[in-house]
Amino acid sequence: MHRVFIKDLALYEGKEVKICGWLYNKRSSGKIFFLIIRDGTGIVQVIVSKNDISPEIFEASEKITQESSCEIIGIVKKEPRSPGGIEIILKDLKIIQISLDYPISPKEHGTDFLMDHRHLWLRSLRQQAILKIRSELIKASRDYFDKEDYVLIDAPILTPSSCEDTTTLFKTDYFGEDAYLSQSGQLYNEAAAMAFGKVYCFGPTFRAEKSKTRRHLMEFWMIEPEIAFCRLEENMQIQENFISFIIQRILSKLEKELIFLGRNLEPLKKVIPPFPRISYDEALEILRKSGIDFKWGGDFGGGDETILAENFDKPFFVSHFPAICKAFYMKQDNLKPELALASDLLAPEGYGEIIGGGEREDNLEILKGKIKAHNLNEEAYKWYLDLRSYGSVPHSGFGMGIERCLSWICGLEHVRESIPFPRMLTRLYP
Repeated sequence: MHRVFIKDLALYEGKEVKICGWLYNKRSSGKIFFLIIRDGTGIVQVIVSKNDISPEIFEASEKITQESSCEIIGIVKKEPRSPGGIEIILKDLKIIQISLDYPISPKEHGTDFLMDHRHLWLRSLRQQAILKIRSELIKASRDYFDKEDYVLIDAPILTPSSCEDTTTLFKTDYFGEDAYLSQSGQLYNEAAAMAFGKVYCFGPTFRAEKSKTRRHLMEFWMIEPEIAFCRLEENMQIQENFISFIIQRILSKLEKELIFLGRNLEPLKKVIPPFPRISYDEALEILRKSGIDFKWGGDFGGGDETILAENFDKPFFVSHFPAICKAFYMKQDNLKPELALASDLLAPEGYGEIIGGGEREDNLEILKGKIKAHNLNEEAYKWYLDLRSYGSVPHSGFGMGIERCLSWICGLEHVRESIPFPRMLTRLYP
């Protein structure tokens, strides 16, 4: 008999099937056991009646423990009160391996305990729901850029120089030379955009930020498009179309998982272009009216972003930041050189920045001056400067962090649940 997945059981009503999985929970009522089995695609209740099976099978049903692996053979029956509206009447049970003293019980556990057992915590229905949404978020992101004819270009993980702040680099030895874990694929994307016009990369990025906030990880995944002949306004239009696409995809395919997580769907349903746009100076005025003594030239912190978000019911852009608080590669505004043609897309509900982007400096001499002003080694960026010597054009792009975006979509309190194995300031295990 071939294996059937729990998610497909409704197709087999009245038929005998075999499922393979793990015991999620068990309860009993006299001569009847109720086994809750999961297989990664869903959960199903299995009814074990002492009068309908052999003593050996009933004994196995008594013996089986939480997270023991097993094979179940039984008859599929419609039952509206059961998970998925389906249950199985047991005919045979084969225990593959008995789980002894499974550490995560249905009782409440502390966060540190659960993080120490992250390799097992992934089996919970909550974590499965979050990571299924993560999977669809990544798939939707790729689908968007693929349908828009972007070319996927894989950026290197080991790099000879920084892309962002040089103080947040993870340094390693590369056969006697200094190398760093990538902070972003952007610089390499710019080279690829000059070859293909529209490109994107997707992969892990690393920031050695000594931060313990609920929004930060040392290792996170980013999807980063880069577009030739694209200026700031068009860049923001691409961002809002992209975000709207992935949100609508997740709402259409994984609404059940969002509801299971207790997510209010109404804010997500409002994620439709156009998104509000305010300047950095306008954002500064909002903060000052809220009693925040914010100095011009500083970048917004998490608390500042939360206050700004209180004024909007969907994602919104803040643009034209002071150049001094943005990376060296950001293009300056020709009319106001003290400003960078950069934007942040902030999520509502206090989740902060989910996308950072803007135009890249395309003038060779200006870029050289910025590299010098940021105390960077020009020789390490020689290849990057080459791009401004051989057919330079206006171009722009952005990066979206998967984990922070997922935290907003799922309504998570902390980013640590948004990635299978989070790397945080005080956590490298498991």
